[in-house]
Amino acid sequence: MPEDLTGRRLGHYRIDGVLGRGGMSVMYRATDIRLGRKVALKVIGEHLGEDAEFRERFVDEARNTSAIDHKNVVPLYDFGEVDGLLFIAMRLVDGSDLASLVSKGPISPARTVALLSQVAEALDTLNERGLVHLDVKPANVLVTSRESDTEHVYLADFGLTRRGATGHRTRGGDFLGSPTYAAPEHLRGEPVDGRTDEYSLACVLFACLTGRPPFSGQVPEVIQGHLKSEVPGVSSVVNLPSSFNEVVRKGMAKDPNDRYSNCRELIAAARRTLTQLPSPASVPLKRGAVQQPGPSPVTTTGTNSFPPSRPTTSSDPVRLRPPVPAGSTAFGKEERSNRWLAPVLVGVVAVAAIVAMIVFFTSGDSGGGGGGGPTTKAPEVPVGPTSTKLVPNAPSMPVPSVRPAT
Repeated sequence: MPEDLTGRRLGHYRIDGVLGRGGMSVMYRATDIRLGRKVALKVIGEHLGEDAEFRERFVDEARNTSAIDHKNVVPLYDFGEVDGLLFIAMRLVDGSDLASLVSKGPISPARTVALLSQVAEALDTLNERGLVHLDVKPANVLVTSRESDTEHVYLADFGLTRRGATGHRTRGGDFLGSPTYAAPEHLRGEPVDGRTDEYSLACVLFACLTGRPPFSGQVPEVIQGHLKSEVPGVSSVVNLPSSFNEVVRKGMAKDPNDRYSNCRELIAAARRTLTQLPSPASVPLKRGAVQQPGPSPVTTTGTNSFPPSRPTTSSDPVRLRPPVPAGSTAFGKEERSNRWLAPVLVGVVAVAAIVAMIVFFTSGDSGGGGGGGPTTKAPEVPVGPTSTKLVPNAPSMPVPSVRPAT
């Protein structure tokens, strides 16, 4: 493990603190005292600096990284050697790394796809130039939201980038990469290409969705898992559709020819799987339920019963009227007509009753005598023992019969 250089000077860089540690290097937060700029300073362990092959790889990393101009690749500022220590100065990303996020538990599928799609773009750009990263892991995926409204991802640590690489160890016996996320051909020392990075990205996909890597345990167990064991199912760890299993298993196929053609295709397959996740929009509505914006749906049925008495079909009409506050006059045409119908009917009945009473008493006065004065009879009332008179505009109500005057 490289020693801690915090508080020391390395050339024109003042080392302020440790950002992260690995088996081959330490990443520091440092200040370029010439420019007054904060940087991330990667310092290689002294034992590796003495390895001629590794020194060659180090120079390759600096050249390869500086040649890549991509929004998802950490920009490189400087590299060199001071007192036998190799270093690379790069942009300091103010945020976290994916390893820290995964350590807190599974990441939602949608967020996982959004983050790893950016890693896939960086890796495919690298692979299209004939380069292979060979150390894709959560710790090398930097995440920040300080630069935009959405999370932005940077792929870091290009120390293992090779063109036409086949070796997986230095002459000193150090494995180049992280066995936890390494492809079988990388572990065996066979030729590697962009599909090797795809395998590692599929391992990272598994880790994001489940909160743990696909194979764990001691290093020999992890290596045997990648070489011989069946890829575990995502759905056996977390409650996700089994279709995620197929995406990860294809990306982690033992034979590179059985994998997706590139990293973009891997993430595209994962994105398609997102459509199979349940969501409010995909759940069938119950009878009379109407989807509305707002915190809760509104439900109405023909009988105003809750819950509805029977399931609905696609042919059932659904109608929703907005609630009307008490005292409001915001009624529709139909509501206004219904509002006045009852009072009109009551008025008609009342008028009919009054008219009937007037006719009854008038008839009674004309036949009651009292002095034998002249009498009159209503010409419209027919003579007969059982005749009735219907009052105009009134309901069919029988009126008492009137006897003719004698």
